[in-house]
Amino acid sequence: MNRQPIAVALRALRHTLLGPDAPVERPLLARWPTLAPYGAPVGLLAVLGLFLITLTVESEWGLSLPVAVLFAAMTVAPLLALPRRPLLAWRLTVLALLICTFNAPADRSWPWTPPLALGSVAVVAVVVARVDRPVLLWVVTITTVPVLTLVHPDNRVPVLLLLGALAIVGDLIRRNQTSRRALAAQTELSEREQERRAVLEERTRIARELHDVVAHHMSLIAVQAETAPYRLTDVPAPATAEFVAIAASARDALTDMRRLLGVLRSEATGAQTAPQPGLGDLDAMVKAARRAGLPVTLDAGPVQDGRVPAPVGLAAYRIVQEGLANAARHAAGAAVRVTVRADPSRLGVHVENSPADAGPSADGGPGHGLTGMRERATSLGGTFTAGPLPDGGYAVAAELPYEAESGDA
Repeated sequence: MNRQPIAVALRALRHTLLGPDAPVERPLLARWPTLAPYGAPVGLLAVLGLFLITLTVESEWGLSLPVAVLFAAMTVAPLLALPRRPLLAWRLTVLALLICTFNAPADRSWPWTPPLALGSVAVVAVVVARVDRPVLLWVVTITTVPVLTLVHPDNRVPVLLLLGALAIVGDLIRRNQTSRRALAAQTELSEREQERRAVLEERTRIARELHDVVAHHMSLIAVQAETAPYRLTDVPAPATAEFVAIAASARDALTDMRRLLGVLRSEATGAQTAPQPGLGDLDAMVKAARRAGLPVTLDAGPVQDGRVPAPVGLAAYRIVQEGLANAARHAAGAAVRVTVRADPSRLGVHVENSPADAGPSADGGPGHGLTGMRERATSLGGTFTAGPLPDGGYAVAAELPYEAESGDA
């Protein structure tokens, strides 16, 4: 014997009697925003009117005032819970149908007041459109109990037919809503996939342009710098060392460029596994800048003790790198001082250059160096400042906290 249908039916019965209501995804008045502010006041006035009508009918039927007030309250209580708690409203309705019988006169064939009868139909109509099919079957079955026990035999068949029609229409409405939600979700998923494809295509285009333009020129610089000492005669030793430094810098730039191209061409957005520079590479970068003719002094202090997170070390390295590049471009011949200080919670980076001995070099115009440094600092929750000094020099400073380490960095 297959016990699965029985288990499903029992779970549905438990949910029908004691389970939570399904959340209302979109209130009815949300379709008409101009009417939404008036929905609650008008609804409360309508419920109050039904309460007074029910109270009047019950008084005409000879009920005492306390009983009439109690039964009128039980009549309108489901309508108050219906907009947000339809299943609770149905439970209160069944309770009212079983309790609020008024011993109608012999010439009347209905045991309930018109507000209770019509309100019960409205509650059942809303509930069957909100619940799934197993719960719907239990709702209709349990609702027939007061109908079969209290309604006059001449009126039972029409009421049962009405309940059956409500169940069929409600199930169709719920299935239609479910299909529309699934279609909307699929449409949203398709739009996200199209956006992701567009982003990947743009990243691929950028990677292709970088490879065709920047990487090509950097390769030429490296090759020319390496072969220049052999093509020239009587090259002084300092010039040979400078050519070697240029070639090394070009190769390092090519390595970073290849890493960047790999990231742009890949769909993966996780953490990079390639080695990233950090505080331990500051000394090598400063030495390379000195070989290129930039007078740089480094005051790093005791910062290379493993306490600095890798994203913070990478951001500090890039800020110093961009600071040195800006000093070389815009303050030719100026002395540069790099200061890095670490405390238990943050890392301070300061790059300062003296006034320039000559005008700025022709580097193709303003770039985005300061913007990139500021973005690196703020992405870690830190601060960044940059500006001229009173003596004509220029300084950039960043404070990078340790605890703000994030994958975005």
